[in-house]
Amino acid sequence: MCGFVGFLSSQSLCSETAQEHLIDMSNAIAYRGPDDAGFWVDGQFGIGLGHRRLSILDLSPAGHQPMISGSGRYTIVFNGEIYNHAQLRMDLELQGSNFWRGYSDTETLLTGFDVWGIRLTVERAVGMFAFAVWDGQEKILTLGRDRIGEKPLYYGWQRKGSEAVFLFGSELKALRMHPSFKSKIDRNSLALYMRHNNVPAPLTIFQDIYKLMPGTLLDVSLKSPEPRYNIYWSGIEVAVNGIAHPFQGSPEDAVDTLEAHLKRSIGQQMIADVPLGAFLSGGVDSSVVAALMQAQSSTPIKTFTIGFDESGYDEAIFSREVAKHLGTHHTEIYVSPQEAMSVIPRLPTIYDEPFADSSQIPTFLVSQLARRDVTVALSGDAGDELFGGYNRYQITAGSWSGISKWPISVRSIIAASILKISPQTWSSLFSKTSIGKRWVDVGYKLHKGAMVLDAGSAFDLYFGLVSQWEDPASFVLNSHEPPTLLVENKLMFSGIGDVEQMMLMDMLTYLPDDILTKVDRAAMNASLETRVPFLDHRIVEFAWSLPLNYKLRKESNGYITKWVLRQVLYKYVPKHLIERPKMGFGIPIDQWLRGPLKDWAENLLDEGRLRREGFFNPTPIRKRWKEHLSGSHNWQDSLWCVLMFQAWLELEIKESSGKV
Repeated sequence: MCGFVGFLSSQSLCSETAQEHLIDMSNAIAYRGPDDAGFWVDGQFGIGLGHRRLSILDLSPAGHQPMISGSGRYTIVFNGEIYNHAQLRMDLELQGSNFWRGYSDTETLLTGFDVWGIRLTVERAVGMFAFAVWDGQEKILTLGRDRIGEKPLYYGWQRKGSEAVFLFGSELKALRMHPSFKSKIDRNSLALYMRHNNVPAPLTIFQDIYKLMPGTLLDVSLKSPEPRYNIYWSGIEVAVNGIAHPFQGSPEDAVDTLEAHLKRSIGQQMIADVPLGAFLSGGVDSSVVAALMQAQSSTPIKTFTIGFDESGYDEAIFSREVAKHLGTHHTEIYVSPQEAMSVIPRLPTIYDEPFADSSQIPTFLVSQLARRDVTVALSGDAGDELFGGYNRYQITAGSWSGISKWPISVRSIIAASILKISPQTWSSLFSKTSIGKRWVDVGYKLHKGAMVLDAGSAFDLYFGLVSQWEDPASFVLNSHEPPTLLVENKLMFSGIGDVEQMMLMDMLTYLPDDILTKVDRAAMNASLETRVPFLDHRIVEFAWSLPLNYKLRKESNGYITKWVLRQVLYKYVPKHLIERPKMGFGIPIDQWLRGPLKDWAENLLDEGRLRREGFFNPTPIRKRWKEHLSGSHNWQDSLWCVLMFQAWLELEIKESSGKV
């Protein structure tokens, strides 16, 4: 796992000055690669590449980057892992490529470029990656990103005409260090952020700077400065094809096939020349990963979790029991509210642009914990999106078809009645019922659901559930919401069932823009590589071929989520250790905002400050803040969204002043 930076300039470069810029850019993300640094410049053609290395495979100097291919045609900077690179080497050797300087996957990839070309090599690769490669023969720069979007890649032209510079790199803070970076805050992106808690790809918080979409290659050159995009893998096509050609075996066959896929993926991802472990929450997904790791290891694997003393937020007790059963070498720490809150001032720097999934805090803390003992950690992310784990899938499958038939006027009355009672009161009322035992914080979920009871379709229902502010452009000044992947692809989802539509939208948007972003930035800030076995694209493709009832199975007491995945897990872990309400990986932000974080939040949400800064109409924000403080509503997510922007903006103003 590494980080890289670079630029393509319209002017020829002084090699010494160009290298100074690359050093400044790469130093901004040094934590992504603390083991080594390298730089390469071709001043005549205006190209510069920089790399920071976290050594995982081939710790020798033979893995140093930037790396030049055997033919001399390609020069690459690469971030990620190619899990099947040993097989690719064998294939290349059959075609006459028998000289190797080392055994890094970067060298394998470069040799593939020489032999097969860039696209065909990427299509053969199994892994997570982002890269920039300069074709010295054609004078073309190609950027590439993995199929689902595990690894980040930012890019964009700055300045105009003869001064134009194309910047790219693993994080925004690296691009900001180049003297040509002049982008301003994009208010339209801010409106999208206020809806989704993140800025959806391909946009960023800055004008003219973008994220490369997953499964995409980008070509750019001085002769053709307008980027050309080449999609080599499409999640939509995979889903549509899988549903059209479903798995034909029995449920038992599906369980066995999934287990075989997972064993292969996890086995490949356990290959490293450095210590390796796994995050373990004790839930289904992380427990599957830990169980299949331990089944393929001759010694106890290392597992990590953090706990909180607050009721309803502590999963450490469950992970401890799973670890004990599996026989892992388990490490856990309990984090005080003060320790967790001490991370908050670091969040704007860690995430580079506004990002407001509050589980970013425990994710960073568990990454810090794991890094004490290992350099690589496997995670259970993506199990919910691929196998039907979120509560919204249960609600849609079980209730929406009936509720949608009620007149909207009736639904509105019901919603208003629900919202009159505070979330805490609802949770208390349901605490001893089957609903209360199945769902954590049921009152908050009821309030969230009530706000979208008047949805006109399942798509509108989903859009409401994933929106923190319903009409952000109405209070983000001088903004409008640009079309996003969700809206643009709405028609392409026709013919797919309501629940599967939601799962697909989550895989295309929420997973890369929120979950994978959260984990990558938190872990890499601790110089920890994370790997996600569920995102082996062969598992993704298999998951989409499974009939929905293999994932979301209806039983007498409701729906069983992730049914096929649970059956794999129950071969290794007793059912009673797993069956409990879904908790997520959260912290009690709602309580902290009324308590120890109240003064901090009040300062950032001050009405006069909001007006002076000029990004928000403060009225709806102040209204929610007062309602949250009173306890009549739980606005933790939408307020956290504003607070994370305000904290980021505060840092942005300081840094911009420092530059001037």
